[in-house]
Formats: sequence, C-alpha cells, structure tokens
Amino acid sequence: MPTPVPPAPPPSRPSSSPSPSPHHATRLSLLLLLPFTVLLVLVAVRWSPLLAFDQGIATSLHRTAVTDPGLTSVSKVFSDWVWDPWTLRALLVVAVVVLLRRGRYVLSCWVVLTAAVGTALQQALKALVGRQRPEWPDPVDSAHYAAFPSGHAMTAAVAGGLALWLLRLSGARRRWLWAAAVLVGVSVAGVGLTRVHLGVHWATDVLGGWLLGGALVAAAAAGYAHRYGARR
Repeated sequence: MPTPVPPAPPPSRPSSSPSPSPHHATRLSLLLLLPFTVLLVLVAVRWSPLLAFDQGIATSLHRTAVTDPGLTSVSKVFSDWVWDPWTLRALLVVAVVVLLRRGRYVLSCWVVLTAAVGTALQQALKALVGRQRPEWPDPVDSAHYAAFPSGHAMTAAVAGGLALWLLRLSGARRRWLWAAAVLVGVSVAGVGLTRVHLGVHWATDVLGGWLLGGALVAAAAAGYAHRYGARR
C-alpha cells in the first residue's frame, strides 16, 4: 500500500505593502529635487513669464475670495486650523509617541529629524530668496515672512509623506494605504489651493513647497532603508 503524500503547505501570502527600496526612494527624491531647483532659480531671478503666470492665477483666485466670503471663510478654517503646520506637526508628535511606545526609537528619531530639517530648510530658503507675498488693496487674509517656498504646503507634504512611509513600514494593508494616500493627497492639494485662494501665496510658492517636501521625505526614506534596513 503506497504511503500517502502529505499535502503541500499553502503558499505564503505576499505582503500587501512591500518594503520600500532605497534605490527607488533615491530616484524619486532626485526627480522631485530637479524641478524644484529649476523653479528656485526662476523665482530667484524673477523670470517674467513665471511672474506673469503667478499673477494671473493669484488675481483670478483673489477675485473669487473677495466676491464669495462664505467660501473664503471655509478656506480660512482649513488653512488656519485643519491644515495649519502646527496641527500637522502635532499629528507627527502622536506618531512619534506611538513609535516610542513600540520601542522603535531609531525610527522615531528619524521622523523627528526629518520634520526638523524640513522646517529649518524652508525658513532658510525663505530668508535667502526673500520673495514678496502678493499684495492686495482689499486683502482677505494676512501672513508673515517671505513667500517661497510655502511653509504650509511643504509641511503638509512632509507630514503626509512621513505618515504614508510609516504606514508602509508597518505593513499596512493595501486598502489602508490607498485610503491614507487619498486623504494625504486631498490635504496636500487642499492646503496649497487655500493659500493661493486667500491671497497669501503665489502658486509657484506652493509648488516649490510640495516638491521640496516630497524630495526630503523620499531622501529620508532612502537613507533609513539604506542604513537600517527597510523593515527594522
């Protein structure tokens, strides 16, 4: 009588969120940093076509802000409270506390360092470029310091990018990653739109903040994966 062959073990289920590759993250960082550098140069030399592009968008959105005070009030709530840089930094603090409670000390330090570098970098560039914010005879909002890059836009990109990276490192299911990506995308786009709509930033200020923030997070993810391993 032949010996029964035991059934083969079921194949292991592939991870729904593979480990980020340091090479892919490095390429992404460079792909974002290149257009940011070009944009930085054009803003610094006050390239006329870029200034005209910014002025056209700013004028159109400011006209809407003046004629629709209800929409402007909603923009202020989202810009000054929901997507305010301090609100987003507070969410990162919560993430860091969770990491510390789980014993992920190196990763928590990496997140804090990335956020701190982002804040320092944007402030240094603001002082270096010294771009004036839009000026209106009938302003609907106000802001301080120089314009380029947008601190709101860059902070949203950094906080959102770090959140997605941490979710991926934790092995979150694909559907949760997609849901988080949609939420982050809406928030990053929304904060940029509200800043231009309220007349406190040029469109290219926002674009610069997005590009630099994304490049910084990608570089941080690449450095962490290369130094400590994507799953540590």
